[in-house]
Amino acid sequence: MDHVNRNWTQSFILAGFTTTGTLQPLAFLGTLCIYLLTLAGNILVIVLVQLDSGLFMPMYFFISVLSFVDVWYLYALFSYVFHSLGMTECYLLGVMALDRYLAICHPLHYHALMSRQVQLRLAGATWVAGFSAALVPATLTATLPFCLKEVAHYFCDLAPLMRLACVDTSWHARVHGTVIGVATGCNFVLILGLYGGILNAVLKLPSAASRAKAFSTCSSHMTVVALFYASAFTVYVGSPGSRPESTDKLIALVYALVTPFLNPIIYSLRNKEVKKALRRVMARRGGSRL
Repeated sequence: MDHVNRNWTQSFILAGFTTTGTLQPLAFLGTLCIYLLTLAGNILVIVLVQLDSGLFMPMYFFISVLSFVDVWYLYALFSYVFHSLGMTECYLLGVMALDRYLAICHPLHYHALMSRQVQLRLAGATWVAGFSAALVPATLTATLPFCLKEVAHYFCDLAPLMRLACVDTSWHARVHGTVIGVATGCNFVLILGLYGGILNAVLKLPSAASRAKAFSTCSSHMTVVALFYASAFTVYVGSPGSRPESTDKLIALVYALVTPFLNPIIYSLRNKEVKKALRRVMARRGGSRL
């Protein structure tokens, strides 16, 4: 044991993907293109919401906060920061479900209930809750004695780090799964409950057109929730480190790269109001140059 203690490592090397030959430049170019498009798409959403008065609504404010979180995903290589952002997005999706519930089920009181001050408080609460919830898994992982330094991943995720430990990590894995499962699971149950209320209210609307319009405002959010929770539950709920490394990498791509890339497309580029806002902003910029 003394020999192991003397060889604990304090630094890590990210191995990334193990592609070789012609696949390596293709993987690099593909990842770079998605990275740049993700960055551009999410920044565009943030700018549009700030510049166009037609998007000064709670729904678009929360979408812009989600885009801000997704931008920081691209820079988060450390376990605590990455998981804090993930937990923040988890809670933010719950707040966005609450926003849709109030808009559809309590339309007459919606603007009073979702005032600008309330929006800012809810957005701030998601960041505080997200960074607080990630403390337990990150702290437990940081206290492990590591005998190896090469992380078989492209960022310092929980499972790859635990594989480098000199000791049995089964207890840590159970704690990780429990904490993350409870934190995300309770939020997921809240989202399901809110959408149950939305479904009940929509089915009572008198016309098919009204029902279709109400459902269309929620379809984008439900798509993102399904994508986010499916990948998060697969990776983190259960026993981190029990799956093959290649499987963890592929699933991690969904929430680390694919989800931030798809969010602005799902929420904004399919949205007529966002398209109109983009045309108005471009027209104003073009007119100002003249």
